[in-house]
Amino acid sequence: MEHVLLSGAYLFAAVCFILSLKGLSSQETARRGNLYGIVGMVFAVVATVMSAAVDAYIVIAAAVGVGSVIGAVMAARVAMTAMPELVALLHSFVGAAAVLVGVASYMADDVHGSRGIFLGEVWVDVVIGAITFTGSVVAFLKLKGSLSGRPLLLPGRHFLNLGMVVGCLVLGAMFIAAPGTTGIVHLAIITVIASILGVHLVMAIGGADMPVVVSLLNSYSGWTAAAAGFMLSNDLLIVTGALVGSSGAILSYIMCKAMNRSIWNVVFGGFGAEPAKPKGDQPKGEALPVHEIDASGAADLLAAAKKVVIVPGYGLAVARAQHTVKDLVDLLRERGVDVQFGIHPVAGRLPGHMNVLLAEAAVPYDIVLEMDEVNEDFNATDVVLVIGANDIVNPSAQTDPTSPIAGMPVMEVWESKTSIVMKRSRAAGYAGVDNPLFYLDNTRMLFGDARESVEVLVGTLRQAG
Repeated sequence: MEHVLLSGAYLFAAVCFILSLKGLSSQETARRGNLYGIVGMVFAVVATVMSAAVDAYIVIAAAVGVGSVIGAVMAARVAMTAMPELVALLHSFVGAAAVLVGVASYMADDVHGSRGIFLGEVWVDVVIGAITFTGSVVAFLKLKGSLSGRPLLLPGRHFLNLGMVVGCLVLGAMFIAAPGTTGIVHLAIITVIASILGVHLVMAIGGADMPVVVSLLNSYSGWTAAAAGFMLSNDLLIVTGALVGSSGAILSYIMCKAMNRSIWNVVFGGFGAEPAKPKGDQPKGEALPVHEIDASGAADLLAAAKKVVIVPGYGLAVARAQHTVKDLVDLLRERGVDVQFGIHPVAGRLPGHMNVLLAEAAVPYDIVLEMDEVNEDFNATDVVLVIGANDIVNPSAQTDPTSPIAGMPVMEVWESKTSIVMKRSRAAGYAGVDNPLFYLDNTRMLFGDARESVEVLVGTLRQAG
């Protein structure tokens, strides 16, 4: 009877997780999706703790209590700009937990079914968990700025990766065949090699690809949870891990498609290793003139426009300008201006980063459009306001075959009558690629902090009535 109740509880939790993923697929239902996820996780934890296999209630209560306090404090203190590194850090916890559970299960000799299959499950769990743990730590440090965003490309790096994979496979076969003490030595060596592999894989990936890396690590954390589920004969871990792993893989594929690149190119390509090369004898960007504009002039252009598209980037997040931008949108719409937002799939440092920022500021969902929906309308747009974006509005992706971002789909803001680019400076974007958009005749550069500049725009428009 207890087994039936536990299976029923796990089934209910699994359905909640499925509904959570479905809810998180759109802005309108994201809050509901989060709620489903919370309910499912609470139900799963309570059901597991109440099962007959659990008796260390004091230890579990202490662990849950401490973890809950730490999680609540981190969530309350983290700024939206720091959300990507927080997500990467949380992925590292999943990987570390998988390694610890795998080693503990092996040492406890907690075999479910065939011993050979059990040892294989331990091997898979530890390998993926170690890669996830160290890879996520490196991603966290890169996103935080503690490590350079430029890729580390060691000589013969692909052969080095292949050698580590082969080493894990050979040692895995020895581990499955080895008894007792020898097996734990093999498992320890496998853990070290997999950990080094995780570091090397992410170190070789440039900062511009970090959104895809975070998504990939999310997928890895799901697969390592599924492997742990097989190892522990826990159906809910298997289902939940498969959901997270597959959804992370699908999202990674979608983001790579948005950048017109393969997943293999992202993982092994070392994008960002070389600076962009200008076409022909053209001087580099800093030597070219730009057309500057002040906030008052930008406000005049916006007030006279019939249609405005706002393209946000990571600079908006850094300046925490989303609420001020919402005020600007309200003022323009009161004047009868048609205002929309154009969101590039890899804008920011995390999938959906810009959407979350705008939702936080209560921007209406119906005016937040994806790149494909907006690109075809730029030629009928009076003013495009680019706030802190760079690589995703770079025309060299279409015009310069020598550019590292050649072929990447971008927001074609230069097709509008006027583009106002808000940046702190003319420095290259996260990909290290110069942007010819800054030097076009129909582009106006508004330099300064994004929030301060938008505040001036709002004040000017209000004074103008």
